[in-house]
Amino acid sequence: MPYLEVETITKMTAKTILIIAGIFGALAVGIGAFGAHGLEATLTANGRLETYETAVKYQFYHTLALLLLGILMLNLSHDYFSWAAWSFIIGTVIFSGSLYTLSLTNITWLGAITPIGGLALIVGWVFLILGVARANY
Repeated sequence: MPYLEVETITKMTAKTILIIAGIFGALAVGIGAFGAHGLEATLTANGRLETYETAVKYQFYHTLALLLLGILMLNLSHDYFSWAAWSFIIGTVIFSGSLYTLSLTNITWLGAITPIGGLALIVGWVFLILGVARANY
């Protein structure tokens, strides 16, 4: 088996990013609808309806960011775009995932994990800025 360098693993193609954006978007719609209809009693009982809505919103925002990043990568090239994509993916999973879990379980220490996801999302935006600034036109 050939040796895979970290660079090979971390590079993402526009196609991969667009597919992940599609998956995240479909999940956000499903999770949002399920929360509004199937989980409303649990979320209300836990006092976490707004928290759940925040998780869905941020998942949607960063789904759109991934979608636009993938489209951008069809025309521009820079390694920072891959790093931006990874940051958005990891940040969304940690940020929204911890809020979803907190909302459903009311395990409050999960709120301490959420800022790590938020930081990853911010880092993604910084990588996006750097990629655009340094890309070859």
